[in-house]
Amino acid sequence: MTAQANKQVLQQAQRARRAAARLALMSRAEKDRLLLLMADALESGADAILKANARDVKQAEEKGLSRAPIDRLLLNERRIREMAEGLREIAALPDPVGEVIEGRRLPNGLEITKVRVPLGVVGIIYESRPNVTVDAAGLCLKSGNAVVLRGGSEAIHSNLALVKVLNDAGIPAGLPEGAIEIIETTDREAAAQLMQLDEYLDVLIPRGGGDLIRRVKRESTVPVIETGEGNCHIYVDASARLDRAEEIVVNAKCQRPGVCNAAESLLVHRQVAAEFLPRLGARLTELRVELRACEEARHSLPGAVPATEEDWATEFLALILAVRVVAGVGEAIAHINRYGTRHSEAIITEDLENARRFVREVDAAVVYVNASTRFTDGGQFGLGAEMGISTQKLHARGPMGVREMTSYKWVVMGQGQIRP
Repeated sequence: MTAQANKQVLQQAQRARRAAARLALMSRAEKDRLLLLMADALESGADAILKANARDVKQAEEKGLSRAPIDRLLLNERRIREMAEGLREIAALPDPVGEVIEGRRLPNGLEITKVRVPLGVVGIIYESRPNVTVDAAGLCLKSGNAVVLRGGSEAIHSNLALVKVLNDAGIPAGLPEGAIEIIETTDREAAAQLMQLDEYLDVLIPRGGGDLIRRVKRESTVPVIETGEGNCHIYVDASARLDRAEEIVVNAKCQRPGVCNAAESLLVHRQVAAEFLPRLGARLTELRVELRACEEARHSLPGAVPATEEDWATEFLALILAVRVVAGVGEAIAHINRYGTRHSEAIITEDLENARRFVREVDAAVVYVNASTRFTDGGQFGLGAEMGISTQKLHARGPMGVREMTSYKWVVMGQGQIRP
């Protein structure tokens, strides 16, 4: 990367730092008005956005990218409307900034409150989803944060067009310059530089595949919130209603296979495997799902290929499902805690004690009983858009909405107290 590009990234981070100080003081009415203006601008500016996106899609096709990443990259009028509606939903949420989380009065008369405040400047390094650009900008604005975006090269024209639309609508209406910054170069060194700007960035959030997340965790001097991979499991217990289990598995695997909350592995209790797997396997085969199964499961899935050790630990992001027969809930939990990525895990059961044990012992951000893993989503949880699904345990876990984009400060009110 050239010296001029290095200077530009630094200047963008500095502008974001200045903007963050102003954003932290903005009222809910001011922020919501900007969000609604930006939503309208996305819809009115759809032609320019789609034209830029078409360039990205064409280049992706010329590079030979597969169907799943191109689907993640593709924008159309419906998806632009959904992004605009996402901003309107964020505007309708309560403002987290200034919320009193807790408070108490001490015997000495001091009144102590714990109050939500913005994180400050949030850096986002992400891959080929243009919707992340709008979601991140909206969530950061609502929570009083400035954002520095560094998207993937596959979506560079789409991302630049989206940010231009947002800033062109927002800045004349009072959005601080620098509140929404995007790194314009696709040079890998730009991401490396962003990871070192701890003087200006308060937190860095990687969104993408495992390689990206591991690189950011390894190289960043800025504190990182990990939005991890989704090697999600469904365990079908001996007591499960098999018709219900079938619908849940099909939904979790096939409804949108290229996302982090799609199921990647299926665990089935030995007592129901011979009945359940043939009917499920036939349906999944019709839906073009490749099955990779353990030896015992293959007896009931004649079209399945042998599963490898690597398959149990893989987030496929495709129409591929690893299948294993287990002796019971304990073996299922052990498998999940060994191979899972602490994202979303599900049990299908009518046994209340097994459900309780699964919820208690499975280590994941979201644990389901008799429901699809596809619900792990900020919008589905009523949080509005999300910054990602955090799989770590510090600061935030699970879908990260506007509240998760804040920290807090302690405010202590006194009347002249001194410590004895």
